[in-house]
Amino acid sequence: MNKIVVVFLSFILFAGCSNVVEQNEKKLNILWLTCEDISPTLSFYGDSTARTPNLDKLANESLIFENAYTTVGVCAPSRSSLITGMYPVSIGTHNMRTAHDVMGWGEREYKKQSKAFDINGENVPKYSTVVPNPVKCFTEYMREIGYFCTNKQKCDYQFAAPVTAWDQNGNDAHWKNREEGQTFFSVFNHNVTHESRMWMNKDLDLTVDPESVPLPDYFPENPIVRNDVARNYSNIELLDKEIGSKLKELEEAGELDNTIIFFFSDHGGPLPRGKREHYVSGLRVPFMVRFPKGENAGRVTDPISFVDIAPTMLSLIGLKPPEYMQGKAFLGKYKSENPREFVYGSGDRFDEFSDRIRSIKYGKYMFVKNYFTDRPAYKDVSYRKNIDMTNELIRLNEEGKLNDQQSYWFRQNKTEEEFYDCEKDPYQLNNLIDDPKFENEISLLRNQLAKWQNEVGDLGDTPELELYNEMWPNGIQPKTEKPNIDKSDDIIEVSCSTENSSIGYLISDNDFLPDLDSGWKLYHKPLEKIEGKYLYLMANRIGFQDSEIVKIKM
Repeated sequence: MNKIVVVFLSFILFAGCSNVVEQNEKKLNILWLTCEDISPTLSFYGDSTARTPNLDKLANESLIFENAYTTVGVCAPSRSSLITGMYPVSIGTHNMRTAHDVMGWGEREYKKQSKAFDINGENVPKYSTVVPNPVKCFTEYMREIGYFCTNKQKCDYQFAAPVTAWDQNGNDAHWKNREEGQTFFSVFNHNVTHESRMWMNKDLDLTVDPESVPLPDYFPENPIVRNDVARNYSNIELLDKEIGSKLKELEEAGELDNTIIFFFSDHGGPLPRGKREHYVSGLRVPFMVRFPKGENAGRVTDPISFVDIAPTMLSLIGLKPPEYMQGKAFLGKYKSENPREFVYGSGDRFDEFSDRIRSIKYGKYMFVKNYFTDRPAYKDVSYRKNIDMTNELIRLNEEGKLNDQQSYWFRQNKTEEEFYDCEKDPYQLNNLIDDPKFENEISLLRNQLAKWQNEVGDLGDTPELELYNEMWPNGIQPKTEKPNIDKSDDIIEVSCSTENSSIGYLISDNDFLPDLDSGWKLYHKPLEKIEGKYLYLMANRIGFQDSEIVKIKM
């Protein structure tokens, strides 16, 4: 039996009666100002170390979500949740870094990689994840009703973004390029806070005093540590300036109060025990939504997960989310009547290191399941060792100069289960799994985690090489069949025999050779025949090679 068969959750989504619904009937624009690798270390979450006047102003006019969590504490699996509304463990996007190049449209040629091993120690080739039917990028549903969708940039979904996902995708993508009066959804991703900027910005002046920065309990008092923590806060100040520039541009164009603005990070911060972790430090992110004129501003304490964002986007524009999506809409016409109770996290392969960990958070409690107790808690991922403090912490640990809380991350063996009171232990350093006082809570979360894994069809126990061979039989990437054309006197109808495929098209006055950046439109209804024009068609399915381009003269 094919192990990539997924058991989908069906959520019944109910309409809400709020100003948000009334606003959405006017077809508002939506703007995502996303950033990379920051935790809620911002003033409106109680940490005023970094000076962020632009974000502070935005926060004063926004719904601030106190408990927003990604699904995986690293970018590519996390972003696969954003674009599909699915848990990575259910669609095979849970192992970090599958594709050779996922920064733009993505390459259609994939090379072997030398340092990726699955849970059985088998070398895994580079590949693009083939997601199950009927999963699609949620932006296709927006494009169908006329939204101009742009992404500047990145995709990083564990698969190459199909041309049907975005009107524009890359450095030149911008809502200003839309047709006059067209409603837009635009993403601007800011990487100035990315982990790599910890060393790439090393020669920039620090704008935050290292002596003033707060240190979590798992960091020792150390000048190298303080300097890197200050660098992180200084990068956040750089981010604030970039956000301010984008907001000014929107306002000057007269679109500020025609636009719903989202701000969030893709996962937790770049410092050790942040990014790549399944604890709060790796999963919790800043998240806020500004409605026109600051309406509905306030704070939301109910938890949300990244798997909820795709259905919420569709709900905000009046579309009922597809039943296959595993999240709950938390805003808009189809807002769920039942707020989320449980937040789920996972950790599998991170670059060259494989493990399998699942976590669940409920209220103030967190439960963790470790499937490989003999593997160390700390993953010696080479990329993170470009950060000075990572190497300093390794040195201090090897010399026995870290206390119990500081060395907890470096433990060589893990217990099968972990349990934390996150209210009393905000950094999850005191494992209470053997405390009989929490027997009922532990049992509840253990059973709920197992139930969720069964419902979503958690693929984590399938070695990645086996998943790869199922997705790419005989190591060959499947290819989408070319489009079929049915012409009549007035219209052209197009179809594709590849299940769950989408079709992009171009209409041109001239005969030319289109590429992936030629501005492909999403085919979703018959096309009017325009005499003398050239029609180009290309079919795609996520994870497949694109079809051959078909050209006809209309």
